[in-house]
Amino acid sequence: MTRPLLYHCADARSLRCLWAVEEAGIDVDLRLLKFPPRAFEPGYRAVNPLMTVPGWVEACPERLQGSRRGRLMTESAAICERIAEGTPLEVRRGESDYWDARNWLHRSDATLTFPLAIMIRYTRVEPGERRLPQAVNDYKAFFGGRAKSIEAALGDGREWLVAGRFTIADIAIAYAAFLATTLGADDVLGDATKAWLERCTARDGFKRARARQQDV
Repeated sequence: MTRPLLYHCADARSLRCLWAVEEAGIDVDLRLLKFPPRAFEPGYRAVNPLMTVPGWVEACPERLQGSRRGRLMTESAAICERIAEGTPLEVRRGESDYWDARNWLHRSDATLTFPLAIMIRYTRVEPGERRLPQAVNDYKAFFGGRAKSIEAALGDGREWLVAGRFTIADIAIAYAAFLATTLGADDVLGDATKAWLERCTARDGFKRARARQQDV
């Protein structure tokens, strides 16, 4: 069976996928790219016209016979679902927390990572004269308000977000919290959230994922 391809930039959203791969024990062909790919990796457009990471490519003969690319997936939370399928990382439809887990997956990007992406743009990507400290401060506050949902979920002493175990919901949300720490925005996280994030990032799967990205 052909190994899936995972296109990844160090500490970008694709870290969710690499982390999930390491937790699930799945063998992938990891392709490390410079960030942002649109500026440094012109050849990547042939793989992913969006020029974003992650890019997940797997063989899909039943749908794309003759295609050299196979199935392309570009959304980190959806790729995590794909990776988790059939593993303990998955919250299955028959479990009581199924819809809570799905809600966390959608929240991970739409609500939590989005304001951090704005912060990245105006602190790291744009040239100096286009950087906007006010936007950075505003979106840090935006993130802090939304991150209260994590604190509320963990405030009753639970160890993980859903299902009484570590799942892709933890991976997807912990990535956002981890990203906040790299941007100096971790001061808006609550105590329970910080303790949970420490549990998440202490896992061997997270450590292996970050070690694998050091080749770029």
